[in-house]
Amino acid sequence: MDTNSLHQTLLFQRMSDDEIRLCLATLYASEKKFRKGQIIFHAGDLTDRMGLVLSGSVTIESNDLWGNCTILSHVPTGQFFAETYALLPEEVMLVDVRANEDCRILFLTIGGLFGKLPPSAWKEKLTGNLLLISAHKNLTLSGRSFHTSPKSARGRILSYLNTVSLQKRTAEFDIPFDRQQLADYLNLERTNMSKELTRMKRDGILECRKNHFRLIRPKE
Repeated sequence: MDTNSLHQTLLFQRMSDDEIRLCLATLYASEKKFRKGQIIFHAGDLTDRMGLVLSGSVTIESNDLWGNCTILSHVPTGQFFAETYALLPEEVMLVDVRANEDCRILFLTIGGLFGKLPPSAWKEKLTGNLLLISAHKNLTLSGRSFHTSPKSARGRILSYLNTVSLQKRTAEFDIPFDRQQLADYLNLERTNMSKELTRMKRDGILECRKNHFRLIRPKE
């Protein structure tokens, strides 16, 4: 596998090509393709593998028996998922991982990593990088809690869009969700959210088309 693209990911930062190759071999790296909408992991699964999105993107979802879906996070190219479950392979997964579009996933078997392998430079780097990944995930999950805390639909929409605007450093941007996914992420009914977006456009707060948004600053 070409290590050039892996150097750009958080998991393999600070590693040499030889260290990455040794890491991939030791962790039984394997690549698999998934079609849009395909489930990668099901709630109830046990796994000792984490996934790196090589292309495309995935969503982390909570789906109950009554058909209700809550999108917890979006995982783009270059990011990871299931690392916590992989490190605790006896824990049942409580979420589904779904291909948000056609994607390629690199799986790494890290279950039992810390108890079975002797100390090495690449293992030390990998451990530190996993801690950074966990910190980023905590920020992502706390961000969603921040977005769903307002009682009004407008408050939730503005909280999310303002965060994306800050992250992208622009008032005009694309979001990774379609309308149904955005409603699921913000824990809103799609119809109510669509009506609120229409009112926000009418009030001159934003412009939007599909997943493209432009926030409009109030005039002085």
